[in-house]
Amino acid sequence: MAGIAPLTALPRRLLARAGRRRPTSVVPRGPKGDRFGLRDLVNEAAHGIGARPGRLVLTIIGTVLGVGSLVVTVGLAQTAAGQIAAQFDAVAATQVVVEPATARTAGGERAAGTIPWDVEDRLGRLAGVEAAGAVAPVDVDGATITAVPVNDPSAPTLASPEVRATSPGLLDAVRGSVVTGRYFDAGHDERADRVVVLGSRAATRLGVHRVDRQPSIFIGERSFTVIGIIDDVKRRSDLLDAVILPVGTARAVFGLQGLEQAHATIAVGAGPVVGDQAPLALAPNNPDSLEVQVPPPASAVRENVQADIDAIFLALGAVALLVGGLGIANITLLSVRERIGEIGLRRALGASKRNIGNQFLAESMVIGLLGGLIGAAIGVLVVVAVSLGKEWTPILDPLVAIGASLLGGLIGLGAGTYPALKAAGIEPITALRGGTG
Repeated sequence: MAGIAPLTALPRRLLARAGRRRPTSVVPRGPKGDRFGLRDLVNEAAHGIGARPGRLVLTIIGTVLGVGSLVVTVGLAQTAAGQIAAQFDAVAATQVVVEPATARTAGGERAAGTIPWDVEDRLGRLAGVEAAGAVAPVDVDGATITAVPVNDPSAPTLASPEVRATSPGLLDAVRGSVVTGRYFDAGHDERADRVVVLGSRAATRLGVHRVDRQPSIFIGERSFTVIGIIDDVKRRSDLLDAVILPVGTARAVFGLQGLEQAHATIAVGAGPVVGDQAPLALAPNNPDSLEVQVPPPASAVRENVQADIDAIFLALGAVALLVGGLGIANITLLSVRERIGEIGLRRALGASKRNIGNQFLAESMVIGLLGGLIGAAIGVLVVVAVSLGKEWTPILDPLVAIGASLLGGLIGLGAGTYPALKAAGIEPITALRGGTG
């Protein structure tokens, strides 16, 4: 009979019992525990799974892809969220900006307070402040900025770079770097030395690329020695287009009257404390005359980013798992149809409906568990590989990999329920006739 499994695959007790029985329609049954035990169930499930290795591979592919997708998406979501939060902490969550508050008057808005000249020292004494500096625009009264003292009347007129005055610590406070030369220090500031530092784009416009020969630029008729060129300023990119003077030089040469902004780099989580203390440190008699911009609590931002990413990728993983479960259900149902003869023979030899149903449930659960284990392993490898490629730190909760493997078994169990009920409902006489009942 087509579809009937080899008799050697049947339980020996059932075969021996079949040999002793008369071919009658009524099959005598022994004690309940002697008919089809757990060992028989395991043996039959193992035989059913191992008898068709090609089909087994095709069946578990869906679960492998589903569980693998779930582990990859959850792992990459956790890794990416950690990377985004780290970048936010490094750039935004550690920045504090202080500006004079504005007040409305009959003539419009005006600054209600001033930033003191020794802002670096005052902010530097606060707990949590790692670097501080100040910046202000410098009015050069329309003077032309050139790299040579001779003006060519035939040359087209180009807009001069802006001139900014900064304190020595501003470069660290805005996370800039020196390309060549150096940034000015407190000595240049106190002595009002006539030195400048160029932003990289301003240096290109002025044709200054080296500072080892101490080139000079001219602001109007005044000459200044270029001691450095800066680039990669993360928080004040406008400085890349500017000619930068020490604050002391700008006060002595151009009569600078006040500072525009103070920047500070702080430790992660110090924003609220610095935000409360900075106005008192800079303007103790009138702290309300200054406005302090502090980062939001880092934990809230990190949690929001991670929750959004987790929700998106979990939805994608759930869809992949659903596809894998449907694959197991379809192939198990097809297996039931192909093994109708075997089912009928087992029922005729004394197997109950529960025995048949449990056999197919066990097979589908084992297939799902195999797919879960393989998929989880592949998922972990993909997360590690992608993280190494991106130079990220891989972050994956071990419970996710273990839980995903067990989830594959549950998916297989759920997917095999309907085919198992279908197989259990097949009557012996109908099965032996080749029908599905």
